[in-house]
Amino acid sequence: MPEVITAVEAADIRFPTSRELDGSDAMNPEPDYSAAYVTLRTSEGGEGHGLAFTIGRGNEVEVAAIEALASLVVGLDVEELLSDLGAFSRRLTGDSQLRWLGPAKGAIHMAAAAIVNAAWDLYGRREEKPVWRLLSEMTPEQLVALVDFRYLRDALTPAEALEILRAAEPGRAERTRLLLERGYPAYTTTPGWLGYTDDKLVRLSKEAVAEGFTQIKLKVGADPAADERRLRLAREAVGPGTRIAVDANQAWGVQEAVERMAALAAHDPYWIEEPTSPDDILGHAAIRRGIAPVKVATGEHCHNQVMFKQLLQAGAIDILQLDASRVAGVTENVAILLLAAKFGVPVCPHAGGVGLCEMVQHLSMFDYVAVSATTENRVIEYVDHLHEHFTDPVRLRDGRYLAPTAPGIGARLHARSAADHTYPDGPVWATELQESAQ
Repeated sequence: MPEVITAVEAADIRFPTSRELDGSDAMNPEPDYSAAYVTLRTSEGGEGHGLAFTIGRGNEVEVAAIEALASLVVGLDVEELLSDLGAFSRRLTGDSQLRWLGPAKGAIHMAAAAIVNAAWDLYGRREEKPVWRLLSEMTPEQLVALVDFRYLRDALTPAEALEILRAAEPGRAERTRLLLERGYPAYTTTPGWLGYTDDKLVRLSKEAVAEGFTQIKLKVGADPAADERRLRLAREAVGPGTRIAVDANQAWGVQEAVERMAALAAHDPYWIEEPTSPDDILGHAAIRRGIAPVKVATGEHCHNQVMFKQLLQAGAIDILQLDASRVAGVTENVAILLLAAKFGVPVCPHAGGVGLCEMVQHLSMFDYVAVSATTENRVIEYVDHLHEHFTDPVRLRDGRYLAPTAPGIGARLHARSAADHTYPDGPVWATELQESAQ
């Protein structure tokens, strides 16, 4: 009998990060970092783990979206599924009825991401390889076969994608060696949450430099005077040699973004992240023209590869910030990495959250080994929250991600962590909700 998928399990996992205002920003002042957590099970006892990241309320909607996709997955032959993960992704994102809820955006697309990433995790576990290495050892032809080029051909053709991948092929072995030896550059957002006091901001900024980070990030976008004060304090704390990125989390309109960044320019911000609505491609282009040489970065809320294509075509961004679970997981992110390589735009992924650091490192490391072949001006975001809940947490040394060696994509939670933080009945939430009711 062939091995088949027997279950797609979805769990509502939430962490009460709002207690300490970890993750707070101008648009999300009190987040509870959460995961709609997926486990794929097979008839031979195999497992794959993935998740979609949310920040609390609404996580149950994401769980429901995953459950709505489950019927497209249960019963599939595992060998056939893993032999054509491009077709598997299109099966989830192109269903003739469910795609009406998107198409290719929102909760249903993120649900597809959670399942697609779980399938890649299953694949890595079967092959006993981390996903970055699994991808990096695929042939250019196999990688191109993952990509749905239907809406991309005006910007990137299959022949161009093959050319990019073949050009990087000769140095794969040496870059793999260097990656295992040195790791991949990181930056940290840990000092910069909007709800932190000035003293905490300064202390954590100094600690970040001492730990080897060459870039930190601050949240901005609430009060102009506070933004200027906090950026000034951070610059004094880290000195002129450390890059400071700032992140408005979509708080501003286009002209407001230009004006607010002019007020911060004296403190040498490196990039402004999500300065306006993530859907406003032409607005990003206008901001980029208006604030140069400060860079514009965006991507964590971009729905799909088509939006990234348009941002690149419009010359709207200097930094592309893909996310492991906003678009349809690893498979669609391969297309986005190829688009970025075609346009020569550095990829600095969004991470933090729940499990995003664990998953997205695989994408950047694959990009270095097999696509862009460089780490120049490329850094992966790092936040020091919640890693202890994962069986294969990220590892850092001297401000760099160490390459994962464990099989899979890194999204598997410890069983006890998942049980304790299941909403609303896990013991952490039973206590939290009881206290809030008093």
